[in-house]
Amino acid sequence: MSTSDTDTETYNGSRHSQHDHAPGDEPPEESGHWVLNANIGLGFSIALTLASFLLAGSNVVYGPAIPVALIVLAIAQMGVHLVFFLHITTGPDNTNNVLALAFGILVVALIVLGSIWIMDHLKQNMMPMDQLMNMQP
Repeated sequence: MSTSDTDTETYNGSRHSQHDHAPGDEPPEESGHWVLNANIGLGFSIALTLASFLLAGSNVVYGPAIPVALIVLAIAQMGVHLVFFLHITTGPDNTNNVLALAFGILVVALIVLGSIWIMDHLKQNMMPMDQLMNMQP
């Protein structure tokens, strides 16, 4: 006998406040939970934005490491947006959302990397500028 046949708490999908869940999981049908989630996400977004501006304008981090630190903060900002605003989680009911996000990332990566590849190929096959200038009458 499976656990879903005997345990009604896990079978009916109800969540109680004592169980942990990700910020984007299906919350109770209360407007307060949605407002709280949005405000937490807004707070994290503002904090990460301010941190990136302060980091770029100060000497807190070693100079050549600033671009790496800004990239880390940007990735954290994307994570906050995905979880708190787009509600992308690893829950079983979010499989389509995660697949759509992965497909979008794949398409953008193909377009960007393909464009870089094409531009590099064109640069390698282009005539040097001094020879091009000598060809003009």
